[in-house]
Amino acid sequence: MNTKTLCFVSLVISIFLFNQSCKTAGDNGNKHSDLWLTTADQTALLEEIEDRVTEAKADPELPTIEVTSNNTYQTIDGFGYSLTGGSAIHISNMRASARQELLQELFGRDEGDIGVSYLRVSIGSSDLDPHTFSYNDLQAGETDEDMSEFSLDPDREYLIPVLKEILAINPELKIMGSPWSAPTWMKSNNNTVGGSLLPRYYDAYALYFVKYIQGMAEEGITIDAITVQNEPLHDGNNPSMHMSANEQADFVKNHLGPAFEDAGIETKIIIYDHNADRPEYPISILNDPDAKKYIDGSAFHLYAGDISALSQVHNAHPDKNLYFTEQWVGAPGNFGQDLAWHTRNLIIGATRNWSRNVLEWNLAADQNQDPHTNGGCTQCLGALTIIGNEITRNPAYYIIAHASKFVLPGAQRIESNVPEDLPNVAFINEDGQIVIIILNDSDSLKEFLISVDGETKRLTLFEGAVGTVIW
Repeated sequence: MNTKTLCFVSLVISIFLFNQSCKTAGDNGNKHSDLWLTTADQTALLEEIEDRVTEAKADPELPTIEVTSNNTYQTIDGFGYSLTGGSAIHISNMRASARQELLQELFGRDEGDIGVSYLRVSIGSSDLDPHTFSYNDLQAGETDEDMSEFSLDPDREYLIPVLKEILAINPELKIMGSPWSAPTWMKSNNNTVGGSLLPRYYDAYALYFVKYIQGMAEEGITIDAITVQNEPLHDGNNPSMHMSANEQADFVKNHLGPAFEDAGIETKIIIYDHNADRPEYPISILNDPDAKKYIDGSAFHLYAGDISALSQVHNAHPDKNLYFTEQWVGAPGNFGQDLAWHTRNLIIGATRNWSRNVLEWNLAADQNQDPHTNGGCTQCLGALTIIGNEITRNPAYYIIAHASKFVLPGAQRIESNVPEDLPNVAFINEDGQIVIIILNDSDSLKEFLISVDGETKRLTLFEGAVGTVIW
């Protein structure tokens, strides 16, 4: 090869490397901005769109999203789903190669992956298991207060193996455990539906949590956090259990907190785990200093109330964290409406109101929304519909992916204003990359500006579309 050819090849390589460096996650040098787009009509589904974000000058005629990167708020733990027992069954039953490909797509960080970073699992069964169970089911009239019969065996067939495969892909995944009910022998009605935890079994139930966390740790699965009770004010599900705020405060401060302390357990204790219409429930518990000292924060759903209630709890106790742990998409789903509502209220709304995570319910079901318990949810549309080895990606897949693929654990929410019809939220990753998630919440094409620390660019979004801009 002669000298001129060598010089030409060297120049080409240099230009290629320069262009690639402008696209790396850590580049924040105004060379390149990416747009990832999902439209209400599904013509674009988490599609990278080139040349849509263009250099511009300030224009008072156009709405402007102004982002200030040095004004920071809460740290983000992650985005993801509930891995229900039913989800684990469907994933487990896939052909090994198909399962591995799916789990890589969900939990990996390669080009075609969406980087799910947080999962919620049920402690015992949820209503999206084929049947109800706890880890200490006994014959009528029997009790086991020292937990000698405790066993994770119900989870060893499907849930635990799937979690291990996921953790092999993403060892940093955060996992939250939530119980739908205590074992029936601890309850006032000896039934999986409703009833309350009998005070004489508070210590036994605290030990149940300890055994669960220790047992999962022995399987190589770290439970980062637990909630004390899923939906404590909804006692009509199967399984379910009623727990008042006073009962939860008593259980945490006199039983669960001390049990974790004695066992050296660092798993976070999170209270409430129910709708945003009752912020006084977690506030009243946190007002008790003897309970508060054991509590990391409060969790919310949004089947009732307004997402701004999370900020009420934050303002009352700014030293405690907030989490968004559940919201379903109702089958058969309406893609455009679901995309807009969940993005507006959860991805944007929950994080703008201090939530450290956003979790959709649930990861996977089949075409009939099975399995579920007798009395459980019959219309909970999974983020995925799995039929054998065939996968359909539903609204919740894209709703979460618009955040999970780009906003990494450890990112911080940063300040941004909200022009009319352009709800948005902005984050800065630990490497300095800025991520802005925007919904065009109008019924027409929207042209607008984005200004980040004084640098301005122009963007248009179709009506009802969601865009993630990588700055």
